[in-house]
Amino acid sequence: MDRAAGALTEKQRYEFNKLQKRLRRLVGEAIADYRMIEDGDKVMVCLSGGKDSYTLLDVLLSLRLNAPVQFDIIAVNLDQKQPGFPEHVLPEYLAGRGIPYHIIEQDTYSIVKRVVPEGKTTCGLCSRLRRGLLYRYAAEHGITKIALGHHRDDILETFFLNLFYGGTLKAMPPKLLSDDRRHIVIRPLAYCREKDIEEYARIKAFPIIPCNLCGSQENLQRKAMKEMLQSWEKQFPGRLETIFTALQNIALSQLADRNLFDFIGLDQVRGDVTGNQDASVSAGLEVLFL
Repeated sequence: MDRAAGALTEKQRYEFNKLQKRLRRLVGEAIADYRMIEDGDKVMVCLSGGKDSYTLLDVLLSLRLNAPVQFDIIAVNLDQKQPGFPEHVLPEYLAGRGIPYHIIEQDTYSIVKRVVPEGKTTCGLCSRLRRGLLYRYAAEHGITKIALGHHRDDILETFFLNLFYGGTLKAMPPKLLSDDRRHIVIRPLAYCREKDIEEYARIKAFPIIPCNLCGSQENLQRKAMKEMLQSWEKQFPGRLETIFTALQNIALSQLADRNLFDFIGLDQVRGDVTGNQDASVSAGLEVLFL
C-alpha cells in the first residue's frame, strides 16, 4: 500500500482493501471474459491524467504481478498543447513509479479551436484526432492492445445516448477491432462503477489533470444521461447492473433488425421445426400410452 492509502485509519484501510479487491476482481473478470490480454501482449495504457486512466494503469500493474500470462505495459499520454497544461505532472508520476512511458506532443488544441465554432462541443473532433495519433503510435511501436479507461457508467451513458439521440442500439464494447482492422482496443474497467473508481483515485491521491479543452464546456446530452442513470440508481438500487447485464444478453430474434436476423426466412424455418416437433410429440404420446 502506498503512502496515501497508508495514512488511513484502520477502518478506512479495511474499506479501501475491500474496494481495491473489488476493482481488481472486476478487471480480472472482464479481461478473462473477453480475452483482452494474452501472453506476450504489449499493452498501451492511454493515460489522460484523469481518475479513470490512473486507476486502469494502477490496477493493471497490480494484476500483472500474479497474472497467468506475461505482458508488457507502457503508459502513453497525448500532450495536446492546451494552454496551462502541467507538462511535468505525468512524467514525474510515471518516472517516480518506474513505469515505462511516452509522451506524444501534438498541438491538436489549436486545430480543434480553429475548426469547431465557438460554443459547439469539441469532444467529437478532439476524440478523433486523439484516436488517430494513438493508433499511429501503436502501429509504429508494436503495440498489440490499446487499453482505454472507460468504465461501466461510460458504457451505459453511451448506450442511452445512441438510443435516444442516434436511433441505434450500440454502446462501447469491452473489446473492439478498429475500423482498419489493425488495432484491438480493450476496456478492462468495463465492469467497474464510476463511484468506486472515484473513491479509489481519491484515496490513492493520483495527481489528477483536468481537461481544459472539453472540461470548460458541458456535453449536455451526456450530462443528462449521467443524471438520469444516477437518479435511477438512487431510486432503484441495482437497476444499472441489470441494464448492463442486458447488454450481455441480446436476443436478436426479439428485436427488429432485418440485417442481423432473418425474419423473412422464418416461414421456411417453421416448416422444418414443425415437422420435427410433430415427430417428437408423436413419439412422446406413444411412450405415454403404451
